[in-house]
Amino acid sequence: MLESINPSGTLAWKKLREHFAQMEFVQMQDLFANDSERANKMHIEWNDFLLDYSKNKVTEETIDLLLELADELKLKDAIKAMYQGQIINATEQRAVLHTALRNLSADESVVVVGEDVLPEIRDTRIRIKDFTSRVLNGTYTSYSGKKFTDVINIGIGGSDLGPKMVVHALANYRNELGMHYISNVDDDYLQSVLNKLNPETTLVLIVSKTFTTQETIENAKKVKQWLVRSLGDVDLSSHYVGVSVAIEEAMGFGLKRENIYPMWDFVGGRFSLWSAVGLSIALAVGYDNFEKLLDGAYAMDRHFLEEENKNNIPVVLALLSVWYNNFYGYETEAVVPYSQLLGKLPAHLQQMIMESNGKNKDRSGSPVNYQTGTLIWGEVGVSAQHAFFQLFHQGTKVIPIDFIGFVNPHFKESSNHDILMSNFFGQSEALLKGKDGEQYESDGGPFLSNFREFCGNKPSNTILIQKLCPRSLGELIALYEHKTFVQGVIWNIFSFDQFGVEYGKILAKNIQNEIKTKNICEHDSSTEFLLRYFVKNRIVE
Repeated sequence: MLESINPSGTLAWKKLREHFAQMEFVQMQDLFANDSERANKMHIEWNDFLLDYSKNKVTEETIDLLLELADELKLKDAIKAMYQGQIINATEQRAVLHTALRNLSADESVVVVGEDVLPEIRDTRIRIKDFTSRVLNGTYTSYSGKKFTDVINIGIGGSDLGPKMVVHALANYRNELGMHYISNVDDDYLQSVLNKLNPETTLVLIVSKTFTTQETIENAKKVKQWLVRSLGDVDLSSHYVGVSVAIEEAMGFGLKRENIYPMWDFVGGRFSLWSAVGLSIALAVGYDNFEKLLDGAYAMDRHFLEEENKNNIPVVLALLSVWYNNFYGYETEAVVPYSQLLGKLPAHLQQMIMESNGKNKDRSGSPVNYQTGTLIWGEVGVSAQHAFFQLFHQGTKVIPIDFIGFVNPHFKESSNHDILMSNFFGQSEALLKGKDGEQYESDGGPFLSNFREFCGNKPSNTILIQKLCPRSLGELIALYEHKTFVQGVIWNIFSFDQFGVEYGKILAKNIQNEIKTKNICEHDSSTEFLLRYFVKNRIVE
């Protein structure tokens, strides 16, 4: 159990409030002008990562006070409690051990309620390796003996977003196996996917802890119908693979026992891509690359656990986020990776961070008297520059940004990488420095000059990584996982439950029956009006 300490009542929080009164209108341009060594003092180098956090509205005193806050809230104790398998997810009485999933050590142990969980994790990795190899070399085949050409991964939330993001990010490591992700209960999209596939050579991966998740099971039923309709009355059990704890339910659907992989209560969905939930990753890039992904995450785990807070990348990023969220009142953060391959990273981080830290009760059950979770969004650069960067530069809102870039491209002959990265550096510099309005000789010159001016002083972090590869991607994802954890510790909330999403699902089930029977029950006037309109105007074939 993590101790419940209201951060706003700590001495460090009081000092930060007083410090903020001095910092609120400080210009970063002046901070750089007054200290030519600022970037040398405010960066962290670790492995193939460089974090430059000098372009933030902080001084060394700010960082020291934020570190005091972390100490006063016993952050290091909380980190150790998580790694040791203590029951820190108190609302669900569970340990939090996604870190154990990427522990590749053969001689370590992690004990939860008297049982070492690592042996089963190791056994599952061996099964994933064996199955992946057999599918890719053609010894595990379809009902007709043909090699599988495509995989459909059916899941939602963490059973979709994380694996899909990784497979997209590692496109340069992909094999010939086609990978398709189905999450939304959207028949239009599902049919567009199925129309492109050969059912005889399609493997279906169903990822659902309870095997009752409505969106997943309804999609799985539709895919099963497609297979049966296309292939006839044959044994299709080799076409189905599942990741679930509900063995009987999965077997009842048509899965063979040996094709069902475990889930564990000590792993939340949004942290589960490292487990058998990541089977689609291993299939798409091969098990060796999947293990490199795990190894990268494990390296970040050791950094997070062992490094002192002031040189700890996830800790520093989390404390900067707290500084902006709770003192400056900046409610959103943008993540802008300068790699098209990381286009799905912002969506994965949205679930990871907003589902974890979107809480309004502290660990004692009392309403919080301060802001918690930040709003996360983003898009890839350079595309983002032609979309929402205008608001960054001249809008009325201040949005701290994480710039993520790579020193080296995957292909050595890439001629565009320098252009891409020049934008990466140029945008962060422009956000810092701003620009005086230029004077123009043409008519309306002074008028236009006013609109070409922007003030700068917009904060950003720069994360430079040597190259996008399985290992560095594992490090990057784990970095944000740990940042999320630190924020939850500072805000004194439980980051590993998600009760808020469940109520809407309950209402949805009731409404489904109303739509089916056309018997609209009592709702608020808006919902009732909308349901009656929907039922009246829908066309049912």
